Amino acid sequence: MSFLDLPEGLSERIIQCNSTYTVRFGVRLRGGMYSFVGWRSVHSEHCEPVKGGIRYASNADAQEVEALAALMTLKCSLVDVPFGGSKGALKIDPREWTSQELERITRRFTQELNKRGLIGPGVNVPAPDIGTGEREMAWMMDEFRRANPTDVINARACVTGKPLSKGGIAGRTEATGRRVQFAIQSYLRDPRTPGIVGGRDLGGATVVVQGFGNVGYHAAKFLSEEDGARVIVVAERDGYVANPEGIAVEALKQHLIRTGSILGFAGAKSFAGDTTGIQQQCDILIPAAMENAIDGHNAERIKARLVVEAANGPVTFQADQMLRSRGGTILPDLYVNAGGVIVSYFEWVKNLTHIPFGLMERRRRERRNLTIATALERMTGNPFPADLRDEFLEGGAEIDLVRSGLEDVMRSTWVNIADLLEEQPELGDYRTAAYVASIRRIAAAYEAIGI
Repeated sequence: MSFLDLPEGLSERIIQCNSTYTVRFGVRLRGGMYSFVGWRSVHSEHCEPVKGGIRYASNADAQEVEALAALMTLKCSLVDVPFGGSKGALKIDPREWTSQELERITRRFTQELNKRGLIGPGVNVPAPDIGTGEREMAWMMDEFRRANPTDVINARACVTGKPLSKGGIAGRTEATGRRVQFAIQSYLRDPRTPGIVGGRDLGGATVVVQGFGNVGYHAAKFLSEEDGARVIVVAERDGYVANPEGIAVEALKQHLIRTGSILGFAGAKSFAGDTTGIQQQCDILIPAAMENAIDGHNAERIKARLVVEAANGPVTFQADQMLRSRGGTILPDLYVNAGGVIVSYFEWVKNLTHIPFGLMERRRRERRNLTIATALERMTGNPFPADLRDEFLEGGAEIDLVRSGLEDVMRSTWVNIADLLEEQPELGDYRTAAYVASIRRIAAAYEAIGI
């Protein structure tokens, strides 16, 4: 069934990647010459610049990069940030190289991208992905500045996900988990949704998290420490840990840092080599690891009624059908995963405006709030509650504004998805509604420029 009435040929234009570049280059390392291959795919330039991460992975290939670039286009469109979609990869296992070697490789890769116009504040803006992080983004930004000495004013905006000392933005690291938290809250807040067993309160809700990297860790931390949920299982590739009373997420993270594994954590029972962690009884399942984690083989054993796709494509098409046929609800990756690019947009804007968020207004807000507090004390004859005073008077640091902006976009995007599904119930599920909402915006952008 078709849910979109697109002009002839436009659907094919939206599906296809505009361009995919393969770059091959050599770097002299360890007394010899090593050759590397990388890709940068530009899916759609209906909005510019284009945006998307760069991953370092030994199994990367051009087809995967093109698929991820298309997903970036759809994400950006869904949350209405002014980027087209792009993606990049370098076929490399970063664990096989020292930090100094990775820096030389990254700088050479950046040179190749720059020569082809595949990096720059107004054309193509990379970000971290699997195998990359703040460090690699700082190297890329510095190399871009060296290669473009006449554009140093805006050069910091050539990548996002940088360290704060290099023009990054407060809250970007945690944004991967915040987006999951805000997506679940938006779903539960909406009276049109079935909620979770027992109601719409996260307090006491049981959560299983697969993957304890940046996304899984922050999602588990915020849901347990701020919303009162019980994280009862954390699963990784080498097994899982479980505690029906709730796992101390921060303590587990410190154990992982010390030992390199979640197994052996004193605050939970370990199940080494067991991949059935995601099959344990819970209210909410958050697959935050790799794609295809839930497929036709294990979907029938998934007991969660709400699956929140924190990873890219963790539920296969067959598994999606099986879960929904049993009354399950899936919050799609297209929506849940969009938090990263939202905060990347904030960072890009910060770099182009050359001013931190909140700098011009923070003290004015503090004075206004102090005036309100003083007026309330005079009218009531009672002192302002001491436990609320500091938070009320706070004018808002950059991280507070970033969190506020991220929450606002996630909430408004959810309303758009839910409204569309209510208007067109034949869409059937939130995933289809999200795709329809996103593609309609892309089609409108193309039509507006005469394509």
